[in-house]
Amino acid sequence: MQGIVLFAHGARDPEWARPFEAMRERLRARRPEFPVDLAFLERMEPTLEGAVDTLATRGVSAITVFPIFMAQGGHLKHDLPRMIEAIRAKHPRVPIALASAVGEVPEIVEAIADWVLRSVD
Repeated sequence: MQGIVLFAHGARDPEWARPFEAMRERLRARRPEFPVDLAFLERMEPTLEGAVDTLATRGVSAITVFPIFMAQGGHLKHDLPRMIEAIRAKHPRVPIALASAVGEVPEIVEAIADWVLRSVD
């Protein structure tokens, strides 16, 4: 069973997490066979480690972490790889893959550009 973690930055305002929670719920509804959790880098719970722990406890055979960041800044270039390595050491039997930042996926960039253009027409 493949697990999914949506990984976002986090914020002080709990309202900030609503779009990510909606994304998680949409994924769960569309593909209930994939356990999906949401994790935050800072200021919100669960942490990435906590989300992976939860999925590992549920018996997933592998996990893919999807950074919901627009670009590869310092957090994704430096902090996230260290976090992933520590989590992999804690869960050596659960392969953990790391996807590209969402803003670097051509289809998503195209969807945003389309949305902008529809908004000004």
